[in-house]
Parts: sequence; structure tokens; C-alpha cells
Amino acid sequence: MEIYNTTRQVVLAEDVQVAVNFFDRLKGLLGRREFRVGEGLLLKPCRAVHSCFMLFPIDVVFLDDQMVVVHIIEGLPPFRLSPVIYEASSVLELPAGVTRLSGTRIGDRLSLRVSFH
Repeated sequence: MEIYNTTRQVVLAEDVQVAVNFFDRLKGLLGRREFRVGEGLLLKPCRAVHSCFMLFPIDVVFLDDQMVVVHIIEGLPPFRLSPVIYEASSVLELPAGVTRLSGTRIGDRLSLRVSFH
């Protein structure tokens, strides 16, 4: 799957994993040594994240039911907790710097689509 910013007309990640069950969301990116540009993790449902025991910073994009960006945390360092974003229904985790490089902002609409490599 890929995640596409339809507002900015830019792909945010070509290889997106979707975590919809409790254990996949709980594990998230834990245990990974790296998180490369082009990768992403969509946690659904989700309103807050943590980066405890992670080895790298991440960009955190909070999305509402319509996949509209309602909050962004750029470069969340390891061993931090995000605030709870009550308007969010899902969270997209990306490698640090992707939101800035893509120009992604609050109010942008994203879409999840099947990618054919």
C-alpha cells in the first residue's frame, strides 16, 4: 500500500503497513533498527502514540475519519509520548523529515491506495 497526499500531490510512503489489531498497534515500530524513507505505518484506530524503546525519531501524522491531517509532530524523539488528539481516528508514522520535505500540513487530505511496484 502507499499513502498519497492528494492536496500536495506527493507520495509520502510507497510501502505502508496497516496495523488494525491491538497487538500490531501496540508493537508498532518496536524492534526495528531503521525506518527508511518510503516506509510508513498506519495505526487504526489510534489517537496517541509513544516512541518508548525506539532507536530513531519519527514524524507522526494524526488523521480524522476522512483522512484529513488534524495534527503533526515532526521528529518525535525516542522515549516520548504524544498528546492525545481527540479529533484523530488514525495515526501515520513516517521517517523523520518526510512531512517537512513533502510540505504536508494540517488540513491536507491523504489517501491510502494499492501500489503496484
